[in-house]
Amino acid sequence: MEGVEPSVVARVEGRAGTILMNRPRALNALDGEMIGRLAEAAARFAEDPAVDLVILEGAGGRAFCAGGDVRAIRAAALAGDAGTVERFFAGEYTLNRRIAEYPKPWISLIDGVCMGGGIGVSVHGSHRVVTEHALLAMPETAIALFPDVGTSYVLPRLPGTPGAMGRWLALTGARLRGAEAVEAGLATHHVPRERLPALREALLSGDASVVERHAAAVPPGAVEAARAAVEFAFAPGDLSSIMAVLTAQGTDWARAQLEVLHRMSPTSLLVTLELLRRGATMDLPACLAMELALTRAVTRHPDFAEGVRAVLVDKDNTPRWSPPAIADVDPAAVLAMFGG
Repeated sequence: MEGVEPSVVARVEGRAGTILMNRPRALNALDGEMIGRLAEAAARFAEDPAVDLVILEGAGGRAFCAGGDVRAIRAAALAGDAGTVERFFAGEYTLNRRIAEYPKPWISLIDGVCMGGGIGVSVHGSHRVVTEHALLAMPETAIALFPDVGTSYVLPRLPGTPGAMGRWLALTGARLRGAEAVEAGLATHHVPRERLPALREALLSGDASVVERHAAAVPPGAVEAARAAVEFAFAPGDLSSIMAVLTAQGTDWARAQLEVLHRMSPTSLLVTLELLRRGATMDLPACLAMELALTRAVTRHPDFAEGVRAVLVDKDNTPRWSPPAIADVDPAAVLAMFGG
């Protein structure tokens, strides 16, 4: 039963260090304990001469990792427990950097939901393998957070018109299914679920190159079909211009994007754009440091507690944002969250 099993199971199998995120009922969402265990396993395998590569997986068949345990962070923030909030994000971001700098191949087998913190423990690794059941997203603007776990570095650098794909994914929380994540640049390989056991077995030899032999071709799909519209509408770096372009486009796709943007926290949208603007010129360690500083201000903003309440606690999906409209957000207040 869950609760008696460890939240992270790490062992050496063949020439591989295997790590299983093991909170299936919580869709393998990361809490502080899991982050600590993941960091411990990563450190151990990095030093072990018997380990040539690391395989990261999620238990339960429904999710790789649905993100961080933001309900617990909300509770800590409401209680004024800044220490708990700080320890969680500091630990998570330290792990993200460790993965980015890992001395061995870090291979994530993403079969199911992978959002937020799940992106953080995979996107910085050498191989991000998705099946047709993978679902990747950074949905933070819906809960008035911001795309974190180092994505302020990753998103502005996705292929295509500089910044456009990343702004679309970050602002709307658009969900990428299966091979769409490869099209967008968040994943590196598409392997059908039926081939995943064979790939895992082959990886136990310690040879990361076997991923290529098991991967399937990625024909142009939904992301490629929308790329021209995304790169046109989300090329501007400011929200008013993005929304003006979408309004002028007048397509069903553009109207759907506008509808999503109007549901998100206005403050979070503007914080996210500023974050990506800054992240485009910074290295990953600097981006992670910026994100950590930003969590201190954002988790104290009333929209964070309200967004998590509406989406994850009460699940009524009717957040009352403060301020309620994009035009009412003070740009100086946004810059103040970054320290001016």
